[in-house]
Amino acid sequence: MGISTMVGARVKRREDPRLIIGNASYTDDIQMVGQLYMTFVRSQYGHANIKSINIAAAKASPGVRGVYIGQDMMDVNPLPSGIPGPDYRAIAIGQVQYVGDIVAVVVGDSRASAADGAELVVVDYEELPAVIDIEEAAKGLPVQLYPQFENNVGFVHDMGGDVSEAFANAEIILEQKFVHQRLGSNPMETRSVLAEWKKGDQTLTLWTGSQNPHLLRTWLGAVINLPEHVIRVVAPEVGGGFGTKITIYREEVIACWAARKLGHPVKWSETRSEHLQASSQGRGQLDYVKIAATKEGIVTGLDIVGYGDMGAYYTIFTPLIPVFTALVINGVYAIPACHYKCYNVLTNKTPTDAYRGAGRPEAIFMIERMMDLLAIELNMDPTDLRRKNFIKNEQFPYNSAMGLVYDSGDYATNMDKAKQIFGYDEMRTMQADAQAKGRYIGIGVSTYMEICGLGPSVAVPTRRGWDSASVRFDPNGKVTVATGVSPHGQGQETTFSQIVADELGIPFEDIIVKHGDTANTPVGNGTYGSRGLAVGGPAIMLACETIREKGKKIAGFMMEASADDITFEEGKFSVKGAPGKSVTIQEVAAKSYTGANMFGQIEPGLEATRFFEPGNLVFPFGTHISAIEIDANTGEVSFLKYVAVDDCGKQISPLLVEGQVHGGIAQGIGQALYEEIVYDSAGQLISGTLMDYTLPNSTELPHYELDSTVTPTWVNPLGAKGVGEAGTIGSTPCVVNAVMDALKSTGIKEITMPLRPEKLWRAINSK
Repeated sequence: MGISTMVGARVKRREDPRLIIGNASYTDDIQMVGQLYMTFVRSQYGHANIKSINIAAAKASPGVRGVYIGQDMMDVNPLPSGIPGPDYRAIAIGQVQYVGDIVAVVVGDSRASAADGAELVVVDYEELPAVIDIEEAAKGLPVQLYPQFENNVGFVHDMGGDVSEAFANAEIILEQKFVHQRLGSNPMETRSVLAEWKKGDQTLTLWTGSQNPHLLRTWLGAVINLPEHVIRVVAPEVGGGFGTKITIYREEVIACWAARKLGHPVKWSETRSEHLQASSQGRGQLDYVKIAATKEGIVTGLDIVGYGDMGAYYTIFTPLIPVFTALVINGVYAIPACHYKCYNVLTNKTPTDAYRGAGRPEAIFMIERMMDLLAIELNMDPTDLRRKNFIKNEQFPYNSAMGLVYDSGDYATNMDKAKQIFGYDEMRTMQADAQAKGRYIGIGVSTYMEICGLGPSVAVPTRRGWDSASVRFDPNGKVTVATGVSPHGQGQETTFSQIVADELGIPFEDIIVKHGDTANTPVGNGTYGSRGLAVGGPAIMLACETIREKGKKIAGFMMEASADDITFEEGKFSVKGAPGKSVTIQEVAAKSYTGANMFGQIEPGLEATRFFEPGNLVFPFGTHISAIEIDANTGEVSFLKYVAVDDCGKQISPLLVEGQVHGGIAQGIGQALYEEIVYDSAGQLISGTLMDYTLPNSTELPHYELDSTVTPTWVNPLGAKGVGEAGTIGSTPCVVNAVMDALKSTGIKEITMPLRPEKLWRAINSK
């Protein structure tokens, strides 16, 4: 294949010019002839009976084309059958279960007329007690929401092995409660939907910001009872997903239903307040953690009892998020006995689902906080304690106590590099000097791993987690790549072009990557769980391999040689032993369409579609270290230094890796210090606007010092793992560990996130 020139190169993202200068098309940019607009009437109560709905005035409002309530869509369920959970209707019938629950939909000629009509819908509610506190909810208090789920518990996940012996023989046992607050994903573009039903050919097209258009098409067909082949789903520019755009939403289903009913395209674009109310939320777990260890600091057992806040209904991954937590509770450590029992609790809140990291941030936060607490108990440096418990290099592939097989890792080398860049020993000396003068300076460490490349049958036997790609040469020698992966900010138009450029020996600029449209891309499983490159990338490699093999046959015809005697290197086919006799792959591509002498022997064209399913998950890892200072007068946290050394295997585009880590750290710091979805006891959403839900801005984020180690995986031919969630998973415990280290003198072991200034000020003044 020759020397790789593009894979590993620091090239700028090909997607950026159109995004930066405003030439990109998002769903809300699309305008169609005869287009109508939807507005939703949403519950302002957390839990209430619907006594009556009066829609007469709304129907008579100028410009209103239709007003619909739950009884109009009795036969439409937003999720296909087979997902056990509460009855989840497109529009609520009889009762509302959270603030933002859909009560009615109004369709009008314009956004204004639809909104005006919605104002005229009169709903008579009977308010009911709201189920908010998840521990109380799991006791059936204050009420049981659904008769089929006793004590509001939908599932109980009980995973891992017997830990009784580990704790019976333990020299040290530590216990701690952790709360992982609910978060909103807040992508740049909120959700937007446009549905068009063509009466002539009886086809449905849905434009929507989705992370997995093919999966959405499959599920949508089941929901609205249409054969999948007449449905087209298009994901234009998505504007960020972070997991919240994985699921199939009621609004998508209603738009498709209304477009068929009214015979016009129907559009809806979510407001920011609607996003905070009704788009899936993340995290929402409470866990009681026990750790067993020897006096030398060897961790021998881990036992966790958790409560997962599911919200009012299940969406696609809702009940599975605690499973992802369970699978990695041991993190990077060789803990021989682990057990996790989690109650999936139903509450009067918006459903939770995947959010950047999806269950793994919760697990790594718990084990990393416990390692720091154990280090304090043993008066040991937290990095030394971690090193004692790392899975050793010679143990890989490592069979974890939670049933996973870790592919590869070198945790000690990675941590050593992070410590060296951070200047760990010098910073500890500085910290001691500053603390002696009354300053609150803390240093936090996090060594993390996570699961990426989600979906292989060995891990999820109910659904095969392959992906696919088509690679096609046009007669002019340019290449079109169509991928089943659906990126929404990961830069895969760039990385996939880099792979093809090297695999086929053609210029990077001669490649175009198509994605996100089920009409012109091969079936795929979408982009989530950092699977795009690790699963979609190898499919592209395999397609290029098939093209090269066919190209050898065509080149043999052109040079009157056997295909077995043809070699390929740096974009040229040559005859063995005759290096001067060669043809370029572009010449071969042109010949594949025009070579009449190949009739009956080689079919025309030079293209291939291949599928790739990995034999295992992949497990990236890394070390984050931060230094912070707390202002004793205000409780505000400022960053002194932040170092992240991540290992995602072979890097296709180091520049993109850094960008993903940057964004991930920002979201992890957001959880640690600022962000929180808050409901009061009546189920009212207190953080329903960005005036109340605090997102960090650039002045509140540190300067990142980034580096990496490279430990390739054997799971895929690229040797690449994933990095999209790494920054989020590593940063939250790193920052919280630093803050708690600064507060060590207070004797307080844990403060519930987010660590807002008031909480820290109170901790300092509690001395």
